[in-house]
Amino acid sequence: MEYSTAARFHDSVTQFKVYEDYLDSKVTPMDLFYLKSRELARKLVEHGHKGTVLSRKEFEEKKAAAQARNISNRLSVVFSRTLASAGKELKDNFLKALAEREEANRSGKMTSVIFIRDHNTLGQEVSGYIDYAHRLKTQDFEPYFSGKKRLMPGRSDLCYYNWKTQVSTSNSSPNFEVIYDDPNGLLFKNKRDKKILNVDPLSGPGEDSNRTFLQSDLYIHVVIYDHNIRTV
Repeated sequence: MEYSTAARFHDSVTQFKVYEDYLDSKVTPMDLFYLKSRELARKLVEHGHKGTVLSRKEFEEKKAAAQARNISNRLSVVFSRTLASAGKELKDNFLKALAEREEANRSGKMTSVIFIRDHNTLGQEVSGYIDYAHRLKTQDFEPYFSGKKRLMPGRSDLCYYNWKTQVSTSNSSPNFEVIYDDPNGLLFKNKRDKKILNVDPLSGPGEDSNRTFLQSDLYIHVVIYDHNIRTV
């Protein structure tokens, strides 16, 4: 089965480290015997005297594109192997929503903020905002998806409040800066694109952001804010 032109060009850019190696592949021993110069032989190839060849610019552009595809493919394999939600039978809407967002948060295409209000192990009502992508990097989520543990906000998360003890904390994360003294209320500033995520239920969530209210059997109140990272 013959390769298409695109497939042959793809092979051309992936098997050679530099453009000169690509040109050398088209230089024959007979060329070197008569021309007495590898550089001259390369020039003849580059100028099309040995058939159709990629220009230096085309070669470098296609090689960069091929490398990007290879990196993307490798990352996809890595992420598919490390998804904590993979193979889990999830019944609760909240856990299903987390599973749907896991790959995007691990890969950096999305940064989600999770709001949870419920009772802790002491029976105290607590609420808070969690940087999902950061938690995925610092915790094993398999126990959460398997139902062995419940995801709850803590003092080290973006925001935390204990309604019984009135303990309140706020911490910026690798993905978000907490803005708690703004007249518009609590805001989170994404550190990558500098856009604002507004968690006020009476306001829009902000540019490139979405708000999802969820009915969950596991929590009193759950909301997920998704901020999509645009790639140029």
